[in-house]
Amino acid sequence: MDCITPAITDLPDTEFTPMAGLRNPHLQTVMPRFFRRRITLTPHWQRLELPDGDFVDLAWSEEPMAARHKPRVVLFHGLEGNFNSPYAHGLLETFRQRGWLGVVMHFRGCSGEPNRLNRIYHSGETEDGRFFLHWLQENYGRVATAAVGVSLGGNMLACLLGQDGDRAPLDAAVVVSAPLLLEPCSIKLEQGFSRLYQRYLLSLLKQNAARKLHAWPGTLPIDLAGLKALKKLRAFDEAITARAHGFASAGDYYQRASAMPLLPQVRKPLLIVHAQDDPFMTAAVIPDLAQLPANITYQLTQYGGHVGFVGGTPRQPQMWLEKRIPQWLSTYLDN
Repeated sequence: MDCITPAITDLPDTEFTPMAGLRNPHLQTVMPRFFRRRITLTPHWQRLELPDGDFVDLAWSEEPMAARHKPRVVLFHGLEGNFNSPYAHGLLETFRQRGWLGVVMHFRGCSGEPNRLNRIYHSGETEDGRFFLHWLQENYGRVATAAVGVSLGGNMLACLLGQDGDRAPLDAAVVVSAPLLLEPCSIKLEQGFSRLYQRYLLSLLKQNAARKLHAWPGTLPIDLAGLKALKKLRAFDEAITARAHGFASAGDYYQRASAMPLLPQVRKPLLIVHAQDDPFMTAAVIPDLAQLPANITYQLTQYGGHVGFVGGTPRQPQMWLEKRIPQWLSTYLDN
């Protein structure tokens, strides 16, 4: 982000200290892939059929019916993320060790199998998350429940919390590295070194879209030749995201799917974590603290990159999110 003075900090023992020599935002962003290469958790997979005839896949930290009385945490992943993303399997293992039941709800088409319908997922699409949260209560009973949203999933979760207010079926939530205003983040990814991230993300999106077109021809508003020609994330959102989901344009999508305007309507306890040096974002994503309700805690760290937050030492690396998130949620899940 642009250089600014951190807006708020939490108690000293909850602050993030980067690993020595790892203050560079790009190193922070990519290093979790090296420190979390080995997956230690074997998930329990479940397919959830949706009311419209599509599906989402669930990756549980353990068999859910046997663990239905435990506090539970739902994880909403980032753009083209899944259970294999370092933060996802790392957090699920942490939740399991805490005695909580964790689950990754994969957005449509993100679990390795293309979804069926003429749509995909996007930053402001809250219907699937809302359906899943209510389905959890109906099928596994009411227990203390929290949600964690990362990057795109964080913006989606913040949108859901703002839309539902007191009706949100959660006791607490955490949002990490969320692009709360999509337009400036889109512009940032077209500038300088951040263009490498755009290239990487666009490649993943195009690969996933191509798999969908091969499996379900005609289910996207573009053909394979048009897909191959896309060179920017904004072009992808213009040609596919906006048209597939009823937005007039990419700009219309960015405006209507941004969570920032909805934050004053959030009524459930919420922790928002941003890094000041996040290469995906600008200072525009930092909310006006005067406009936030008292139930929102905002933490801006000086370092951390995008969903990085790597501390400790090279021999004993520490994924700070795997400490900070459970530490904050424990008030609502363990009591």
